[in-house]
Amino acid sequence: MLKDLIEIARPHQWVKNSLLFASLVFSQSFTNVFMVERAVLGFILFCALSSAVYIINDITDRGADRVHPEKRNRPLAAGRLSVSVALVLASFLLAFSLLGSFWLRTSFGYCALGYLGLNLAYSFLLKHVVIIDVMTVALGFVLRAVAGAYAINVRISSWLIVCTILLALFLAFGKRRHELISLPEKAVEHRRILSQYSVSFLDQMMGVATACTVIAYTFYTLSPEVKAKFGGASLELTIPFVLYGIFRYQYLIYQKDSGGNPTKSLLSDLPILINIFLWLAAFVALVLLR
Repeated sequence: MLKDLIEIARPHQWVKNSLLFASLVFSQSFTNVFMVERAVLGFILFCALSSAVYIINDITDRGADRVHPEKRNRPLAAGRLSVSVALVLASFLLAFSLLGSFWLRTSFGYCALGYLGLNLAYSFLLKHVVIIDVMTVALGFVLRAVAGAYAINVRISSWLIVCTILLALFLAFGKRRHELISLPEKAVEHRRILSQYSVSFLDQMMGVATACTVIAYTFYTLSPEVKAKFGGASLELTIPFVLYGIFRYQYLIYQKDSGGNPTKSLLSDLPILINIFLWLAAFVALVLLR
């Protein structure tokens, strides 16, 4: 049972919560031990909160998951774990994460509460509304980034919000595309909203999201405001890493039929992992050595 309890919490998805560290990097606070500690605490709390949300999703979607080639092996869909046990675990994680979030900082607590409310709305209503379903997923990533700013009490960058939501839309549309292709006959049975999508439409949306993400990040690095904030650091030198990362992920989607699980695809692809490390190293080096 312990293995199933760990699996249903989806610890491999916690990497998404690394967005909480974005404000730590972009505010140049990564050398401040106190702020690093607050960011780490925020990360831990959001990991617990997101796990609770995943468990609730698995409970509500266990019937639909049984027709998915991969999701049918999840503990609830496969019947290895009872709903009552899952509810107890979700309740514990919710209590721990929400109480801890308000203890960390009141604004952080409200952000965590907003994240929970958004995901509950998605699970029971918004996932059935075309386009809104994908935008809701993207907004969840934005709330993670905003929570990171609240955790260390720094100003929320509008550039961070814009770049985050555009990149999240790109990943979410890619996931919908993979679901349509991998489940040609049972796609609608697995996710009802897929009847409102087509591969060609999703390809267009991914193209728009890709272009907007690259443009937004380019404008960010060239912005006079950002130049002044980072002491004239040549952040535009990091643009090639962003381009490669997006192009590599598109390669995985279109050539390798990946994209159904963005987290798994990103963590299992060595070139993307190396690229992320190089982008981060280049960004920090340009800021520190300006």
